[in-house]
Amino acid sequence: MTTNADVLAMLSELAGLTTLAEESPQSFKVRAYENAKLGIEGYGSDVSGLSITELTKIKGVGKSTASKIREFIDSGTVDKLEKLRLEYPPEFVELSKIPGLGPKTLKLVRSELGVEDLEGLKAAIAGEKLRTLPRMGATSEAKIAKAIERLGLTGKDRRTPVADALPLADRLVADLGLVDGVTDVMFCGSLRRMAETIGDIDITVASSDPEAVMRAVVDHGAVSEIILSGGTKTSFLTAKGLQVDVRVVEPSQFGAATLYFTGSKAHNIALRQRAIDRGWLLNEYGLLEAPSTADDTPSESADTDSEAEPATVVASATEAAIYEALDLVYIPPPMREATGEVEAAADGSLPDVVKLSDIKGDLHYHTDRSGDGRAPLTDMVKVAADRGYDYLAITDHGEDLAINGSTREEFLEHREAIREVQEEYPDLTILFGCELNIGPKGGLDYDADFRAEFEYTVASVHSHFDASKKANTTRLVTAIADPTVDSIGHLTGRYIGRRPGIEIDVDVVLEALFEFDVALEINGALDRLDAASDVVRRAVARGVKLVINTDSHHTSELGRMEYGVLTAQRGWAPRDQVINTWERDRFLHWVETHRNS
Repeated sequence: MTTNADVLAMLSELAGLTTLAEESPQSFKVRAYENAKLGIEGYGSDVSGLSITELTKIKGVGKSTASKIREFIDSGTVDKLEKLRLEYPPEFVELSKIPGLGPKTLKLVRSELGVEDLEGLKAAIAGEKLRTLPRMGATSEAKIAKAIERLGLTGKDRRTPVADALPLADRLVADLGLVDGVTDVMFCGSLRRMAETIGDIDITVASSDPEAVMRAVVDHGAVSEIILSGGTKTSFLTAKGLQVDVRVVEPSQFGAATLYFTGSKAHNIALRQRAIDRGWLLNEYGLLEAPSTADDTPSESADTDSEAEPATVVASATEAAIYEALDLVYIPPPMREATGEVEAAADGSLPDVVKLSDIKGDLHYHTDRSGDGRAPLTDMVKVAADRGYDYLAITDHGEDLAINGSTREEFLEHREAIREVQEEYPDLTILFGCELNIGPKGGLDYDADFRAEFEYTVASVHSHFDASKKANTTRLVTAIADPTVDSIGHLTGRYIGRRPGIEIDVDVVLEALFEFDVALEINGALDRLDAASDVVRRAVARGVKLVINTDSHHTSELGRMEYGVLTAQRGWAPRDQVINTWERDRFLHWVETHRNS
């Protein structure tokens, strides 16, 4: 069955490839696909049963796009998309994520230099060939080379940003969960550990009918090429070249399998050593009493004991049962990186990390008052109230952000609109806020007196990304020291896999956040996850207050909070250090007092 998520993914790919073909993200066709995406996001109901005529009644969906949606629903593919995939294979599309390589430049690089992939681009840079192209030069060539380095791109170890991998994994998990006989299904690997980029997607399925699951995998619309198809495992490639491995285990072994395939490798080795110390074996089938003939040496393979006599199962059905049997408290998947979590779980020092259920409000939240917002204030407040939040900060963009910002007069009108909506939600405290722009020298929108009118602010970098490390550190510290700033949003301004963030001295910034009692945001947008988990852990150690936000611009984006929470867990963030887990009175008291301290 084709879901709205499948349609949105198809339109996203179509928009991306058409941008390359049309040499502009603003072409009529690209905007048509983007508008259709927005329309379907806001439609809410299933579109799979709609005719072309009915599809065109959805705001933003034109007749041509409706025909492609119907073609996709009926056949699982779109002829136009297949042709674009042939013209722009994944290796070439990857180049479009590098800053400085817009669609027009990419066309030149391809036609004049024969560049088709990252290795070809790196060779062209090494040969100083990019600088010979129109509108290029030595400076542009050097910036592209630096971007490749900072993005961590290599030709041999192709990584996929979490924002590209997670939606596909979610769709696969949902679809496989509908197969008869499936009792549970979960994606595992580095994706479950909330790594920023992943090598492939691992999915574990619990079922007593593996053949039915394997048939469903082979027939799935995400499959472009089957690599391996067996009785309990199928591996395939998607159209974008991402590998997916699906394994089926008995329901009684699901916990052991998900634990093993989630990893990390070093975490698993530490657990297996604890099992050996107790005279047991741990593999993907369970925690087992070791037969007397078993090899007690931990190895990378979980199949070393496959020929041994049947062993008594100590625990296997759930991960929690296995951790408990090993005398450990449960370790959340994002923390399983062998950075001290096993030892902390053993001696009782593992922090009480924040959970999604702890969150009581969202403090970085946009409406269509922001130029890039896509839903009205009333709708955005309603979905927050429906989520059960106690407080909410409406933080539309300040005037210094070109196109998307608001003037003083517009903000004062917005404040009145917020107050009117507040009357409808007595159980939800709605704060009149703003996302301030941090200028190249640390300056902020408006004057200090006007900024003081805002009841909550988040200050963020939106420009001058190429400034020096020293300059960027100074601009952040200057903004942090301003008494009207409550938090710093998406610390580096990065987009994972597309734009490296600004370079800063993290320790200096964290010290300023601590000294001025300003919160550091963990932005839950999948393509940001900023501050990154390693920075979060350093912030935790320094005692810096944290805040987890969605940076939502549409009602469909509140789910980002979960991704922010998982990133916080990866950074070992204790619940009480996250300000939007606090009770309303405590949070509001902090906002008032830290500004006056």
